[in-house]
Amino acid sequence: MITPDYCREMARYNAWQNDQLREAIYGLPVAEITRDRGAFFGSILGTANHLLWGDDMWMARFGAGPLPEIALAESPALTPTPAAWAGARRRLDMRIIAWADRLAALDLVGDVSFFSGVEQREMSLPVGLAITHFFNHQTHHRGQIHTMLTQAGAAGPVTDLIFRKR
Repeated sequence: MITPDYCREMARYNAWQNDQLREAIYGLPVAEITRDRGAFFGSILGTANHLLWGDDMWMARFGAGPLPEIALAESPALTPTPAAWAGARRRLDMRIIAWADRLAALDLVGDVSFFSGVEQREMSLPVGLAITHFFNHQTHHRGQIHTMLTQAGAAGPVTDLIFRKR
């Protein structure tokens, strides 16, 4: 389904996208970043925090770090400020890249099993599907943030994978 090269490309795409979000967020007043815009996780910062939490959760499931200390419902408040989010985001992006760089084809075979707090049960998925979901989840929520940035008057970042400099 996927290859280690796909994972490496997507890990770098993720970091590139988050670098652009960081720049866009820094250009806005805190009131705009924390304003509830009716998104599922409320604000720009709430959605960015949820995505940070979700990435950390998946890294733990993939054996690349500990489980987050808070539950999904608390994820929008994971970091209190844009600066705290930016630092945590950069550290996690570097961990995701390091994880992807270590992957071998054999690591993408088999299942990943975990307890889902949302489903309240043990789950098992093909690891390739779980990794594809991981990267898709990032893209989904960054799309929401992109819309909210536009609503706040910021220029939305370039999101097309083909424009990432290699």
